[in-house]
Amino acid sequence: MDLKDFYYDLPSELIAQHPAEKRDLSRLMFLDKKTGQIRHGTFRDIIDEFVAGDCLILNDSRVIPARLFAERISDRAHIEVFLLRPLDNANTWECLVKPGKKMKIGTEIDVKGIPAKVTEVFESGNRAIRFEFEGDFKDKLNEIGEIPLPPYIHEKQDDYSRYQTVYAKYDGSVAAPTAGLHFTEELLDELRNKGVEIGFVTLHVGLGTFRPVKTEKIEEHKMHSEFFILPDKTAEIINRCKKNKHRVTAVGTTCTRTLETVGTRLGINADNFKITEMSGETDIFIYPPYEFKVIDRLITNFHLPESTLIMLVSALAGRENVLNAYKEAVKEKYRFFSFGDAMFIE
Repeated sequence: MDLKDFYYDLPSELIAQHPAEKRDLSRLMFLDKKTGQIRHGTFRDIIDEFVAGDCLILNDSRVIPARLFAERISDRAHIEVFLLRPLDNANTWECLVKPGKKMKIGTEIDVKGIPAKVTEVFESGNRAIRFEFEGDFKDKLNEIGEIPLPPYIHEKQDDYSRYQTVYAKYDGSVAAPTAGLHFTEELLDELRNKGVEIGFVTLHVGLGTFRPVKTEKIEEHKMHSEFFILPDKTAEIINRCKKNKHRVTAVGTTCTRTLETVGTRLGINADNFKITEMSGETDIFIYPPYEFKVIDRLITNFHLPESTLIMLVSALAGRENVLNAYKEAVKEKYRFFSFGDAMFIE
């Protein structure tokens, strides 16, 4: 398929710069994946779409303060360091560095009083940086780092906690799993009280989620790799749900990629369904046509044109249905991207 097959025209004023006043009062578009039929509501309306025995799976990764400002020791030049992932130990990280031209192996920098040194330059242009810090550098990040926001959010935020889900638990993401931002503790409790089983996976979202597809043929695009965990408790919830002919609803594309990675590696199909716990790296790229192994429904935000995320959504609901829904969302002035409104694909 061609990259242009996933293009749509989006007025810049529809890119949300701030979250909705209340998490669960964002607008919600319902899209029937079989018929393409569209309904409109608010996010709280999802409560009516679940029955006892259904399950809801969420990504509990937490965004770390990955954006650091530093000075190069040799000339006091200002350097921006963006942490991507820890390497051999918690104090050595793969980083995106700007400007990076002079950041050769051995270059020393100062990060708000913490000395650091470039130890490796990767083929991608990223650097390995070792931070000379006694103790767990991750803990220090809360003091010296900033929560990074996506490049399309230009306005300063009053409350950076709104870029974390209310159930975020495990540090590791450099971008939020944004479909989950609409949930409140109260809404999750209402779902539990209705008999919906709620499970969690962990996928640490990498910077690659914002990288554009640069190949004209989407099949030639290589996905970035991200670390995931699907615990045994969540596997049990999904197996019970499927056994009893109920529906698995994934919250977000990161959750979907985790579940489908496990389903693919286990060779799951409708006649042989058993999920087991698993962890590792995934670079799964889901685009049409794709046969989903685990999820039945998806709650997701509205994604960038020509992104791998809109391709995943199109694999579930059909490209024409999705592009028609996006056209309707633009017409109805839905709010787009990370702080924007949501879609429920059923």
